[in-house]
Amino acid sequence: MIYRFGNFVLDVGRRELMNGAEMVAVEPQVFDLISYLVENRDRVVSKDDLIEHVWNGRVVSESTLTSRITSARQALGDDGENQRLIRTVSRKGLRFIADVREGEGPSPAAKPEAMGLSLDTVTPVSHGTLLPRIPDKPSIAVLPFTNMSGDPEQEYFSDGITEDIITALSRLRWFFVIARNSTFVYKGQAVNVKQVGRDLGVRYVLEGSVRKSGPRVRITCQLLDGISGNHIWSERYDRELTDIFALQDEITASVTSAIEPKLLAAEGIRSEARSTEDLDAWDLVARALSHFWKLTAADSANAIAILRQAVEHYPNYAPAHSMLAFALFASGYVGWIPPGTERDFAAQLARRAAELDDSDPWAHLALGYYEFTGRNTEEAIRHFSAALDLNPNFAAAAGSIGFALALDGRSDEAIRHFEQAMRMSPRDPFNSFFFVGIAAAHYLAGRYPEAIKWAKQAVQLRPGYLGAHRILCASLAQAGHVEEAKAVLQTLRQMHPDISLAGIRQSVPYTAGPMEKFLDGMRKAGLTE
Repeated sequence: MIYRFGNFVLDVGRRELMNGAEMVAVEPQVFDLISYLVENRDRVVSKDDLIEHVWNGRVVSESTLTSRITSARQALGDDGENQRLIRTVSRKGLRFIADVREGEGPSPAAKPEAMGLSLDTVTPVSHGTLLPRIPDKPSIAVLPFTNMSGDPEQEYFSDGITEDIITALSRLRWFFVIARNSTFVYKGQAVNVKQVGRDLGVRYVLEGSVRKSGPRVRITCQLLDGISGNHIWSERYDRELTDIFALQDEITASVTSAIEPKLLAAEGIRSEARSTEDLDAWDLVARALSHFWKLTAADSANAIAILRQAVEHYPNYAPAHSMLAFALFASGYVGWIPPGTERDFAAQLARRAAELDDSDPWAHLALGYYEFTGRNTEEAIRHFSAALDLNPNFAAAAGSIGFALALDGRSDEAIRHFEQAMRMSPRDPFNSFFFVGIAAAHYLAGRYPEAIKWAKQAVQLRPGYLGAHRILCASLAQAGHVEEAKAVLQTLRQMHPDISLAGIRQSVPYTAGPMEKFLDGMRKAGLTE
């Protein structure tokens, strides 16, 4: 459903908010909040309603709720004083008060840069819309498998099955596979396969369901043509739970064979012998990832705690080590935990993961972050490239190469890698972090207006991310908007009272020359040693 109000178009099916021809960057929870208010504009929506439908009944703090409402208003050009669109009804809740028109037609075009894409990765279609271009090689999106177990606590299990199939297909270098975070945007939605094919720029779409009951599991799959919507292949599998790994390999082989039989022999897809103990370890890692990919500080902490259990109980299970290492590095880099927390321990975990399984791309990604945070750019790129070589569709690795290049001042090369990452996963919530890297690349190239544009998008999507506010502050100061830069610096001081030039020099991994240029912007904004 598409809703139009004022200059805005809210496309619920495609999860897009447009302001004229510009796509507005919106955090997933904020998008859900706006959608729910618009869909229920005929009544006052209570706080309990929002918690039930946006947070699925989870306990959330008053500050979190207030923050999301503020972000929703900002995304719509509204504020708490004027309340032109979202009105607070005292002691009752909120109501969306704009005049809304409903329709099913296409939403206005987004500029390709607003989608994180360059012109040669998109293709024009009717009404001027720009969408990802379908690659020359076989391309596929694996939608989240539906949990049919009747138990919401088993969501992690069906998600884990989906992720493993995506990973297995991603290793086939003749395939272009959309990354997990973009396909999981469609979780829980009734989707039009042809629309998914257009949105993500793929020829094939795989969907399915998982029913886990006691010691048995039933998985159904169907492969569909993303252009015509036609059915290509389907299968139902009833197996013992202990056969789950072999079953995932079998599904991968079946999908590959249905798309291009010759690829099956060329890649030599095979079932690896894995034990019941591996299944228990896999279960813990799947639970952890179901938290981590929500990309919040609290969920990251939950994921790290579960992964610590996995490493302790299953010391020979490589994914537990590599994912814990990555979670620690990523959480420190984006500010969910203090920078440098357990850095050496995370490096030990990554090295152990590589010893256990040198084909684990997450191990190499984590090793890359160890070198990146130590400002060893070439070593970081070597490990990130190794991860990308092991999984040619690994968006996080492509984006990480972009970060290493950007903070070393190699701006144009960095942007190309960020574009590659965002084409691999065009609807990935993690792209908001890549926006900060793109902003840094433009900043160091002296393109301050471009840096400001990308930084503002990142702040909208991730208002709690210090890196987004820092690059916005420096960019505004260098562009001559000193008063605005000082206002952003004030926000930074509220978020991080101890912020200083010395602290940035110690914790943010710019290399020497780029560091001085970045500090010059922060200094102009009023930051001191």
